[in-house]
Amino acid sequence: MKKVFIEGGTIVNSKESFVGNILIEGEKIKKVLKPDDFIELDDDTKVVDAGGKLVFPGFIDAHTHFDLHVAGTVTCDDFYSGTKAAISGGTTTIIDFGTQYKGETLNEGMDNWLEKAKDGVFCDYGIHMSISDWNEEAKRQCQDMMDRGVTTFKIYLTYDILLKDDEAFEVIQRLKEVGAITGVHCENAGLIFALQQEFVEAGLQKKVSSHYKTRPAAAEAEAIGRILHLAEVAGSDIIDVHLTCKEGLDEIRAARKRGQKVYAETCPQYLTMTNSLYELPGFEGAKYVIAPPLREQSDIDELWKAIADGEIQTVATDHCSFTYEQKKLGMEDFRKIPGGMPGVETRGIVMYSEGVTKDRISLEKMCEVLCENPAKLYGLYDRKGFIEEGFDADIVILDPKAQTKITAATQVSKCDYAPLEGKVLNGHIDKVFLRGSEIVDNAKIKDTPEGKFLERKPYKKFL
Repeated sequence: MKKVFIEGGTIVNSKESFVGNILIEGEKIKKVLKPDDFIELDDDTKVVDAGGKLVFPGFIDAHTHFDLHVAGTVTCDDFYSGTKAAISGGTTTIIDFGTQYKGETLNEGMDNWLEKAKDGVFCDYGIHMSISDWNEEAKRQCQDMMDRGVTTFKIYLTYDILLKDDEAFEVIQRLKEVGAITGVHCENAGLIFALQQEFVEAGLQKKVSSHYKTRPAAAEAEAIGRILHLAEVAGSDIIDVHLTCKEGLDEIRAARKRGQKVYAETCPQYLTMTNSLYELPGFEGAKYVIAPPLREQSDIDELWKAIADGEIQTVATDHCSFTYEQKKLGMEDFRKIPGGMPGVETRGIVMYSEGVTKDRISLEKMCEVLCENPAKLYGLYDRKGFIEEGFDADIVILDPKAQTKITAATQVSKCDYAPLEGKVLNGHIDKVFLRGSEIVDNAKIKDTPEGKFLERKPYKKFL
């Protein structure tokens, strides 16, 4: 059995950080030790010097879209390239959004997503199931999903796969019955459609900036408030995914005051970029077209404070990458620009550099929102997200003295641009271990993919 001894690093968890040592045996953490704890190592134990470095549990990204057919094209990162990009940045577990397309059953959607991963994955992975065709068979197969280890779902209140309010209400009722929880993409589809029509009629169809101007914060906030009231009546807990703005956060605060359990997720793009990027000359702003769109600096400030205060539980990426050529599908019509951007390989360093080193959040809070809370919320609380004896040996060693320059030329993702191009961030991912196997060593990634599918446990409240 292979053994690894990680020595002298600052071990980070949500409660404290301390200098210590970690003994890995096989795929598991065998011992977590303070520096003066005695241990006798076998001759064949590999010793890793982590002195002066930060040692985190493997990061968990519970919001990715790999090999997704959408907007007349397919995301440029599949499971192979997407998970390779993920683990290069310290993410040892992703949970991708599988989709039940119209006319499919949930089981068919699940089978399709497992097939997408057959060529290999570099980190462990789970699947959420997005419900777009609600009927009696889908209702029955919610239990099938639970039996297959898919314990979290997603519904949309916008796009062509949206659910009507009565359907959304029935879904959250049914998921409560089977022990699941759903995330919700919250935007008011009717308001967006009406605004888009106005902009087209005004001759603004080719302007990238029309994207964010027709998806205002009010459209997001209204949909958040609506789904939370539906959840209130259903007696169900809920996850708001990719929260972007104070208006939406205020709706969540109001629901919590009513006694509801609401989990909030945001993403690095909403913590680092503003909607001024949509005003870039030419078609350059299309690189930043996502939904919901980027907001104001005041929203960025509010979201960072909400993370620090514990109002936002997780930070995921919504990695949904398209090349610049794919983005050009919308050159003549802003509504046809594929929405999404890369981010899965930079999340950890962005959170460290923009959050920790700028005193917006603590090291412990970074661990909480990237590791521990996702493990708790998404049914991995028995093996992932914590540096504890008996847990999977998913370990990230981050060098706080080094720096990382963001550039498309060196990124692992197949995307041909980097949203933070040229930015120099504090910190560098030095090593990444997946279940005891060293996958990343100073940006060099092991060639053989070793990730596996994770059957996850039912939802368990933790707020």
